[in-house]
Amino acid sequence: MSEDASAGGWSTIESDEGVFTFLIEQLGVKDIQFEELVQLDSDSIRALSPVYGVIFLFKYIGSSTTSTSNPQDGTFDPAAVDSDAGFFFAAQTIQNACGTQAILSIILNNDPSNPSLQPSSTINIGQELRSFKDFTRGFPSELLGEALSNSSLIRETHNSFARSSPFANETQQDPAARTEDVFHFIGYTVRNDILYELDGLQPYPISHGPCTTDEFADKIIPVLLKRTSRYPPEEVRFNLMAVCRDLRIKAQEIGDVEALARQKRKRTAWEWENALRRHNFVGFIGEMLKGVVELKLEHGGEAEYQRWVEEAKKTTEKRMTESQARRKGEAGDEMQE
Repeated sequence: MSEDASAGGWSTIESDEGVFTFLIEQLGVKDIQFEELVQLDSDSIRALSPVYGVIFLFKYIGSSTTSTSNPQDGTFDPAAVDSDAGFFFAAQTIQNACGTQAILSIILNNDPSNPSLQPSSTINIGQELRSFKDFTRGFPSELLGEALSNSSLIRETHNSFARSSPFANETQQDPAARTEDVFHFIGYTVRNDILYELDGLQPYPISHGPCTTDEFADKIIPVLLKRTSRYPPEEVRFNLMAVCRDLRIKAQEIGDVEALARQKRKRTAWEWENALRRHNFVGFIGEMLKGVVELKLEHGGEAEYQRWVEEAKKTTEKRMTESQARRKGEAGDEMQE
């Protein structure tokens, strides 16, 4: 299977709370989950407290700034990494790694090295990630990005959540053809009582001003609204996920039986969905169709098989005609408006 060189052996993964939660668990992170936010308001974030940061997915509409002094929003903070040995900021060197990189930017900046957190509130990042962070401590962002991209453990864990496909696109692409939209992940978190934007395509962490962990829910909203306001009104392809404590633990602590049951059902659904992602069903569908054909031939012979095929064609044609009629009707209504 051919692979784009810019991907560097990294597959594309979905922006999905179940994918991200089980990904970090496989890397050894304890008692943390991701929760999708369907409303952009501080109450939704505060309800998940403690929240360690958010992951934001958006359509990439331009190259990252090449200026080292003026990002579009906030201010570059080159001293953040120099003055804080535990600050994790990696340049993005591989195209498909940005989702996992944004995740790790939140996770690895909220370990016990974060002075903004009480020791009991930090994230247990596990032995493997702790060893990786200790080994790369002091690396410049470009070298740290290379180290992350070349980590077999992180890459293989990331790729294990990619959708399985039996097909490889080996056709020649037209250079003049319209390219697909590109999307990008970034992280926002609090460290040293400053709200930081962590984007591997930028030269430095971006400071959005003073912010305590208690203020995060209120201060992150205007930052995100300002970013989304640069897009046309019809652009709605954004995704926001909070990095929070395992909600099963929270439900157990307050004795909320219904919430605990709900979270357990959600985990079961995530496990099922992640299992489906690892398999393709082309072979299964082929065998099923062969079985149906054999059944038709056995019960009615060739004539019954041909009748079944013709009925299927007519049903498909009817559905296509109805769909086209609906689209024409909707277009006419829009013109009248």
